Amino acid sequence: MTQHNKLRRTAHAARTALAPGRGTKRRPRKLWPPRLPDYPRPGRQGWRRWIPSWRQALGSFLTAMGTLTALVTIAYAQTEIPKDLNSFATQQDNVYYWADGTPMARTGWVSRQEMPLSKIPEHVRWAVLSAENNSFYSDPGISAQGVTRAFWKTVGGGNTQGGSTITQQYVKNVYLTQDRSFSRKFTEMLMAIKLDRQLSKDKILQGYLNTSWFGRGSYGLQRASQAYYGKEVTELNASEGAFLASLLKGASLYDPTLGPHNRERAVERWKWTLDRMVETGRLTPAERANYTKFPEPKAAPKTNTNNAGGQNGYLVALAESYAKRSGKIPEARFALGGFQIYTTFEKPRMTALTKAVKDTRATLDPKRRPTDRHARFGAASVAADGRILAVYGGPDFQRQAFNESNASTVPAGSAFTPFVYAAALEHGVQLEREGSRTPVTPSTLYNGDDNVPLVTPEGPYWDRGGKMVKGQNTDDRSYGRIALGDAMTQGVDAPFLQLGTDVGLDLVRRTAEDSGMLASNFGPPVPAFAMGTSTPSAIRMAGAYGVFAARGMHTDPYSVRKVTRNGELVPLPRPRRARALTPDVADRVTEALTPAGRQASRKAGTTQDDTARWYVGYTKEESTAVVVYRMDLSSSLAPLPLEDFGEDPAAGEKYPAEIWSQYTDALKKEH
Repeated sequence: MTQHNKLRRTAHAARTALAPGRGTKRRPRKLWPPRLPDYPRPGRQGWRRWIPSWRQALGSFLTAMGTLTALVTIAYAQTEIPKDLNSFATQQDNVYYWADGTPMARTGWVSRQEMPLSKIPEHVRWAVLSAENNSFYSDPGISAQGVTRAFWKTVGGGNTQGGSTITQQYVKNVYLTQDRSFSRKFTEMLMAIKLDRQLSKDKILQGYLNTSWFGRGSYGLQRASQAYYGKEVTELNASEGAFLASLLKGASLYDPTLGPHNRERAVERWKWTLDRMVETGRLTPAERANYTKFPEPKAAPKTNTNNAGGQNGYLVALAESYAKRSGKIPEARFALGGFQIYTTFEKPRMTALTKAVKDTRATLDPKRRPTDRHARFGAASVAADGRILAVYGGPDFQRQAFNESNASTVPAGSAFTPFVYAAALEHGVQLEREGSRTPVTPSTLYNGDDNVPLVTPEGPYWDRGGKMVKGQNTDDRSYGRIALGDAMTQGVDAPFLQLGTDVGLDLVRRTAEDSGMLASNFGPPVPAFAMGTSTPSAIRMAGAYGVFAARGMHTDPYSVRKVTRNGELVPLPRPRRARALTPDVADRVTEALTPAGRQASRKAGTTQDDTARWYVGYTKEESTAVVVYRMDLSSSLAPLPLEDFGEDPAAGEKYPAEIWSQYTDALKKEH
């Protein structure tokens, strides 16, 4: 008999001996058997003894979940939305446009332009939402399915992408880095939940559409619309919006211009997005039927418009300076970007003017002729209403930022004499002759001989160096007594030195200022002032001659007609027109400057020390000034002599006129 059976019999005997008699209602108290030790049952032996029971498993699971919940709660409470966004989320580029509205250049180290959600068409918004996150307006910032998918990919050793809502993607764009670690993904989800509670859905969607990468160097829908379709986002239809939405999956995979496989993927994704819009009720089947042809985007530009080099760099610099000054835009705000600057520059004119100057430059030979070194060509074309139409600023802005068209470094020379003539006619100054005063008219006679001394009421005029001041003619010829109108027409300059003194240098200066020349360009009020000691830029000279073209009305030259930021208009006052001369005086000057049988008025100019050659021509519509000079920018801004400059002795004088003629002839052919 086994020990176990013996114990059972002993226990039974004890219960029998202690049991009360029959009929007793009280149940006997169990004093036996004594508690026996637990012996492993046959089914729990071996390795099975280590398997927890269901109660133990449930307890462990609940404990783990409680701990995880506590940790997530603590992490959520400690997660903060940064006050500062990533630099890529705030930095935008500034885009410059030609006068016809086509893009000219952009500046800034990131290509992005913000656009308010209200200005993004609803069908474009829903194209993105249908493709990326149709439940955006109802989810809490994250997707349960997406979180599960991301978790299993992470556990399985895959990447951590997949399943991100638009809120999560926006958080990643503007607050986090682009790495793919689990910790970054976890932080992204917590921040998405918190951000969803702090911002409206529209604000989040607007931020997402303005910060997402679309390829071709573009961030945001506005720049993507311009990069792929050459239009504003406000002009996109649902089909184009569906294509742009596909780029969010990877621009390098879906840009159809990069290869046939890309195009195949893009078309498939485009169709799927449009079909999804029908499924979600954002397009009707009839509307979907209108979009059967893939909206081919334009080819990617071969050149980077961000490279504001060549002549465009000078245009951008002029427009930026004007926009900030006239629009009262602080430097720091302008540097943040987001501005659209619509300039007055006309591309065909820029092309024609640039070619005319380059063709002339090509005739120079600095290696063989030292006098051809340091040649500068400034040119500007300004409309009668002040719009700067074209400039030539230099060989290349990236190699030389010094703008030769806007430089106030060389004298106007005899190109200034029309303003002396205009001052005399405008202010009715009378000439003293033998005690009498006679009104100055185009027929008033003056001494046109070369090297005629300047005479004042006190006698001949001597400069501070003790040298007698004399009127000089460019061709060194003497013409005897000549009518002022004829002197202006024939380019006889000597009479205007005397005329300036007779009129009064203060009135000459006022006339020049009223016509648009800057006071800062004027030197001391000495008699030589009438012969062009002032130093206007080519832009200012063209603008001043424009007064004659506009029959006496002056408008300051300006390079920007409109500025917007993120679609909103920036106040930009337009220069006011003001009367500088009476129409009759302006017409008299134009009459004197217009050769017989010619439609354009013109005036050549030289300086007495032969450091600059000018040519200015104008019509009723616009005025163009060209100046040629030499200047070594590495040493000083002092003009150098033009003696023996160019192919032949007369080349220096011919260059400005040749540039002007080639430019205007090209415009005639254009029209």
